[in-house]
Formats: sequence, structure tokens, C-alpha cells
Amino acid sequence: MSKGKKKEGSKNNTNPKSKKIVKFLWVVFAAIIGITGLTFGLIATGIIGYMPPIEDLENPIDKYASQVYSSDNELLGTYSQSKENRIYSNYDQLSPYLVQALIATEDARFYGHSGIDFYAVSRAVVKRVIFQQESGGGGSTISQQLAKQLYSPPAESFLDRILQKPIEWVIAVQLERYYTKEEIINLYLNKFDFLNNAVGIQTASKVYFNKLPSELTIEEAATLIGMCKNPSVFNPKRRPEATRGRRNVVLEQMYKANYITKAQLDSLTQLPLTLDYVRVDHKDGLAPYFREYLRKVMTAKKPDKSNYASWQMEQYAVDSTTWENDPLYGWCNKNTKSDGKPYSLYTDGLKIYTTVDSRMQTYAEEAVREHFSKELQPLFNKEKKGRSYAPFSSSVSKQVDSLIYKAMKVTDRYRSLKKDGKSESEILAIFKKPVDMKVFSWGGEIDTTMTPWDSIRYHKSFLRTGFMAMDAHNGQVKAYVGGIDFKYFQYDMVNIGRRQVGSTVKPFLYSLCMQEGMTPCDQLLYEQRAYITESGKPWSPRGARTSMLGQMVSVKWGLQNSDNIVTAYMMSRTTPYALVRMLHTFGITGKIDPVLALSLGTPDVSVSEMAGAYTAFANNGIRVNPLYVTRIEDAYGNTIATFDSRMQEVFNELTAVKMLDMLRAVMDGGTGSRIRYKYGLKAPMGGKTGTTQNNSDGWFMGFTPSLVTATWVGGEDRSIHFDGTAQGQGASMALPIYGLFMQKIYADPRLGYSAEEQFAKSPSNLSPCAGSSIDETLMDANSIQNSMGNGGIDDMFDSY
Repeated sequence: MSKGKKKEGSKNNTNPKSKKIVKFLWVVFAAIIGITGLTFGLIATGIIGYMPPIEDLENPIDKYASQVYSSDNELLGTYSQSKENRIYSNYDQLSPYLVQALIATEDARFYGHSGIDFYAVSRAVVKRVIFQQESGGGGSTISQQLAKQLYSPPAESFLDRILQKPIEWVIAVQLERYYTKEEIINLYLNKFDFLNNAVGIQTASKVYFNKLPSELTIEEAATLIGMCKNPSVFNPKRRPEATRGRRNVVLEQMYKANYITKAQLDSLTQLPLTLDYVRVDHKDGLAPYFREYLRKVMTAKKPDKSNYASWQMEQYAVDSTTWENDPLYGWCNKNTKSDGKPYSLYTDGLKIYTTVDSRMQTYAEEAVREHFSKELQPLFNKEKKGRSYAPFSSSVSKQVDSLIYKAMKVTDRYRSLKKDGKSESEILAIFKKPVDMKVFSWGGEIDTTMTPWDSIRYHKSFLRTGFMAMDAHNGQVKAYVGGIDFKYFQYDMVNIGRRQVGSTVKPFLYSLCMQEGMTPCDQLLYEQRAYITESGKPWSPRGARTSMLGQMVSVKWGLQNSDNIVTAYMMSRTTPYALVRMLHTFGITGKIDPVLALSLGTPDVSVSEMAGAYTAFANNGIRVNPLYVTRIEDAYGNTIATFDSRMQEVFNELTAVKMLDMLRAVMDGGTGSRIRYKYGLKAPMGGKTGTTQNNSDGWFMGFTPSLVTATWVGGEDRSIHFDGTAQGQGASMALPIYGLFMQKIYADPRLGYSAEEQFAKSPSNLSPCAGSSIDETLMDANSIQNSMGNGGIDDMFDSY
């Protein structure tokens, strides 16, 4: 009995202590639960941490690069903020292997949790924290990793990272509330930075494998998902072996998750790491000048007169007119999103569908390279070799240093040194000190040692070009080459640069005279005449054919041979003011001096304006403005803007018949005949050569029934040019680019251009020589060709 009591007493003695311990543990547990709940509640309400507002959670990625597409649906390039070259991709555009690899590697129970995988967290705590096993695995779900990518700033310490974790858990749960599992995967892959300017899965697929995400193979998908662990360590470009090993780990995880078979695993892990690397840089790829022009146009702001200097008033007037009349100019600032904010070209993920055809663009760039690298630049170098004033002309031989000094002052290096407070003498000393640098050459970029001063002169020795091809009927620009190399020569000679047009202006004068009743068959005595200018001085242009002096020639012969005596006569039949009005009708902008010499090509005009102007000759008198973009879509594929051609009648149908007859004669035996005998192009064509004084500018305008092109070639400075006319005229400098381009166009049946295509037949009652006293020209194309021999006409000097 006493024994029983003793035992009972013992029990009574231990129960109070046990109860206290258990109670204490329950209190601690409850406190932990309460504090945890309170903490998570405070985080969820935004009192603690950086819980994003609901509107941010509903649209967590607000930075998508805008994409520029060609008319044949090739991606030409993107516009993005630094390190945000992300292109939006839908879940259904992902390869299933990407999804499988991601889940198998990063979150095996992804479809079973609501943002937090407590089993994975517990495993990570036990293995990594308690047992210090580095291979213990992570506890973060895909949702948590997405939350980290979206909202966690870089942690400055381990403690900061520990404090970030609960915040990411709450955000992960919130993301699971707003998005389906598929949407979370899509967000994760769209957000991730794969380095090498490859942000998001679509850009990464393009950069590393030159594919769309939907086209990725199993091993390629495993490679990209393997990078998600650490894109710096597992980077296929810099560390291929480490990346291959990580890829194989991902493949093993896919096998364990039953996404691939053992046979697939064994064969895929044996494959080498194979890339099709495509460097992403706005200076690389097709049509860089076009893409840069498009960027400037779309982001232009409404012209403010106070932002223009006094000498820029002409440009202010042009920009103001363009702002009002061109819907593409300033589009991003003219149009707003649903939230009332203007569109951003860099973050809103726009899809810009352009008129440029990637194949024709390739042919244009190839034609420029072939002509310059194989023929034109070697000839220029040969002419200038050994001349102290090279690459300038002899007329400025005493001014070379001042010209280089002037060029030095507009370089980034000069501006930077000036900003640092360097004096002119200090800057000059720096520019004349040799440094390691890369320079341009037609054989490829060269690593060399050179003074910055000499590098300026070296790069000026390369001739430049501007080339544009556009549809004659709808204005769609098919090819756009603003220079010879965008990395080294970024000045756009299609739309930004303006140079004197020489004899390519003559068809505008002839159109005016034809409109006023003249015909191609009208004749005049071929003799040098003196005309009195507005200032009372005599103006007496010389002709190129002294053997013809005293004979009768036709108007058609004059244009065919680009003869200045005939042109001066035509100018005397009208007024400079009427010609200025006609030029504006042709789409030539800017201030044009109404002087007699205007008829020989004194105004500065852009390549794009010239191309647009010449569409009137191929389009029965209707001029079409260049059209660069057909439509714009938002990031989700909704069309938000469309663009149409803008046209204007320049002259009537009878004048069109007259001008087409004369401009075809230029190609069939006139100054453009090199197209026939050197490039073998027999298709119906019209065109016009142009050369300015001292051979500073060489032009060629060419058109078929469907395609109009404009080509300019010259030096960066007007004083950089051929000293000899044979190589310095438009027929030698610019025409070959057109010839090479059209050879390539007609050789590609996919493009739909045929050498058999004919110009539209004119009504039977319309004749080029209607109203003329004679029925045909004094000397037709064949007789001229026979009398001069091959190359005779186009080797003549046809400048003002």
C-alpha cells in the first residue's frame, strides 16, 4: 500500500514539470506560429518589406523589347533598354521540352503546391543548414524564383538574403493566386536573363541556337534551362564544357521525372554542345541604318522652335510639316496606351512590321560591298596613293590639317577630353599619341596601333554611299543602305545626309517643259548660248559634244546624253521659280534657290526624296511617298496602327508618256547604257546619271515598271573625290551598285520581279512626239551607240 502510494506520489511529482515543459513548448510553438503569421500578414499588407501593389502583380513584367520585322517576316532587330532585350513569348510558343526540363530541374512538385514547397524547404534546411551538404538541393519553387527575379533587389549580405526569403514566399503565393501554372512558367522564362544581351527565352533561343523557342530540341532546351542555375558559370559561349555538364544533369533530372527514356538519356548526354550563336547588337544584322532611322522617326517629339538654332529654321519648318502630315513621325509620342501614357519603343514590346524585304536588303548590302571592295575603293586608293593631300583633292592640299582638326572636334573622344577640362593643346597631343585600336577595312576589322589623328584621316579615305529601292506603285521601301558600315560610319546617307544631285535633277526640268507643251522630238541648234541670270551676269554652260556644234539636235537627245547646252535651253523656256515649284511637287523639301544653275543640279537632296520623286516616272505621273511601316502591334498581337501610301499627281498622262520615252532612251544608248552592255540587263528600264562639280557626288537613278532605286556615292567631305572624271562620274561610281542589285533581284524568282515585265501601254492617242514638227529624234539610241562605241556616252562628263 505504501508502495502504491509512493508510486502515485512519484507520478504526481513529475507531472507538474512535464506539463510546464509541454506548455512552454506549445507557447513557443504558438508564438512562432503567431509571429510567423503576423509577419506574413504584415508582409502581405505591405507594412513590412516591399510587397508590390496589385496592379504590378497583374502585370509584373513591364519591359519588353520592341521588334522590327521585315515584310517577309524576318526579325531585323530590336529596340530595348540596356540589359532588357526581352521579347515576349506566349506559353504555346514554348517547346514542351523547355517546360519539362524546367519542372524536372527546378521544381518537381510544381503542379502540387501553391507557391511554397514545404517538403523541399524542410529538406533544404536539414541537409544544407544542419548537415552543411552543398548538394542538399534548394527549397525555392519556380514561383519563388520568379518572385525573386521580379521584386527582390540584389542582397548586400547573407542576412539581407535571409530576410528576403519570407517576402518572396508571400509574393510567390500571391502570384499563384493571379496566374495559372502555365502563366507562371511563361513569366519565369520571359523574365530570366541568359546573358549576352539575351533576356527572356525567345531572345536566348535566337542568340544561342538561332531558333524560336518552339523549335528547340531536347538537348538545346536542357542547355538553356541548365543556365538558370547560374548563367555566368554555365554559359555555353564562355564555358562550353561546364555548360555541357550542367546540360547532362538536367537531362538526368528529366529522365528521373519520366519525361525522357533511358535510351534518350544515354544518347543525348553523349552529344557535343553545339551552338548557332547569333550576336545581338543594334549595330549588327540587316538594315542597321534603316532600323536607326526608324527609331529616331518613331520617338521624335513635336518640334519646339526654341530647341532649334537660328540657322536651323529651315529644318524646323520641315520637321513641323512632317509632324503634321506623317503619322509615323513621332508615333510613340502622338499615341497613348490605355493608361494614358505614351508608348515606349524600348519597354512596351511593340511589333513593327516594315516594308523592307530581308532578301532584297541582303542583295543591296551585297551589291554595295561587291562594288566598293572589288572595284571602286581600290581605284580610289590607287589614284590617291603617294599624294600628300590624300584622301582629299589637290584643290585643298594646303587645308588638310585644318580639315582633320575640324573633324577631330566632333568626335566623342574630343568631347570627353573637353569635358574633363583638357586644353586644346593637351587634346591635340593626346590625339597624336599612338594607341591600340580597331579600324575598318573591306577585308574585315583590323587591330592596329595608330594615332587617333591618323585614324580620322584613314577612315575619311573610304568612299560612302546611300542606296534605297522602293515599290513604284505603293511606295513600300524594299531596301535601305545608309552607308558602308554602321559600326564605323553611322551617318545615314539615305534620309539624313543631303548632297547636290547634279544631272539627276534634269528630268524634273524636262517634265515641267513637257507639261507646258514641249515634246521629246522638238529640235534646237546645238550651240553655246549666254543667258542672263537674276544678278545680271551671263550664264553660259558648255556642252560635252563639241563635234555636234552647229547641228540640230532633239530635246530627247539632250536628256539622253545629259547635255548642258540643251538643258540650259530648256531652262530658258521656263523660269527658275516654276522649276522650284515643280521640285516641291516632286517631294523635294527644304529651301531651293530659284536660279538658272538650279537646272544643272545645285540643290542638296536626300536619297529617299530622290527615290520618291522618280516614282512619278514609273507610275504614270503619280508620285508615291516612301512607306517604311505597314502596321504596329502591341506585345499581345493586337494591331494598334496601320499605315498607307501617300500619293500626289505631279504631271499628266501625256507628260508621263513623254518622260518615259526619254528616260528609257538614257538606258538604251545614253549615259546609263553601261547597264546594258556591262551588266547584261535587258529588262525595260528608265534612269538618269548625275555627277556634280569636281566629281564630288555620283548619282544614279534607275527604275523598272515596278521598282525605283536611288544611289549616291561620294566622300564624307565634298573635297574627297576622284580627281579624274572617268572614275568619278555617276555612271562609274553609283550605277554599278544598281546593276549588281538588279542582277540579284532578277535571279531570285521568289521576289516576283521579272525582266519580262513591261511598262504600262499608253493610250493610242498619246504619242511622245505629239505636236512636234518632226516624227523622230535626229539621232536615236542605236545610231548614238554605233557612233560612240560601247561606253562612249556614259563616259562623258555630265555635271553642272
